[in-house]
Amino acid sequence: MAATVEAPAATPVAASLPRSVLLRVYRHNPAVPGDEPRTVSIRVPVQPGMTVLDALIWAKETVDPSLAFRCSCRMGICGSCGMQINGVPKLACETQLRELEGDRVEVAPLQNHPVVRDLATDFTGFFGKHRSVRPHVVRAEPEPATVERELLQTEEQKLAYYQFTMCIMCGLCNSACPIATMDSQFVGPQALAQAYRFTADTRDQGLASRLPVLDGRHGAWRCEIAGSCSAVCPKGVDPALGIQLMKRTLLRRR
Repeated sequence: MAATVEAPAATPVAASLPRSVLLRVYRHNPAVPGDEPRTVSIRVPVQPGMTVLDALIWAKETVDPSLAFRCSCRMGICGSCGMQINGVPKLACETQLRELEGDRVEVAPLQNHPVVRDLATDFTGFFGKHRSVRPHVVRAEPEPATVERELLQTEEQKLAYYQFTMCIMCGLCNSACPIATMDSQFVGPQALAQAYRFTADTRDQGLASRLPVLDGRHGAWRCEIAGSCSAVCPKGVDPALGIQLMKRTLLRRR
């Protein structure tokens, strides 16, 4: 059953606010035996420019200091505050309360990521899949002890993959992906888009070393082009496009 926690008596400043929202927060600590998932409701006063992250910080500082979530830059750069907001994966720091419909805000941990506690999820598997595609420029010759020359590119060559460099590894795309929900071994849209980013880089010579992951059973061909990954990407990376371009690259190699 959901528990309701009312905010402390309003200060003169809070009393003049136009409205408040009911923040409904998922709570669960898997490390505590018997701790069952539940929803706790907290009434939060709204101030101009307030984001969902601001509301969570207010709730933690004012009502319940045990509430767990991640945040860092508060500027949509670090990607650490990703969570389900009204059922959609979003960055809490970029989601304005006034832009949400109604006076209720549901916040829950990202799907397809194990829960550590409350809204904080475990990204160990996510980062492992990212590393599996060798997300760096791979050269055929052995790396020299010191850099002897710069590998130059034209502006046109850079623009061929530039949009995929904007990924902040927030995990929203993997959370929205229906294939990732059904297949836990699926490499996922984030890693596949990054694989294309480096494969399309004219300085890279590492496609052959990535083939066991990309061309395997749980690689690029597992994607069924739902497009939900691109719909939730906060940076316009368009992982779905990256995956389709990766498939085209694999076909050309064959």
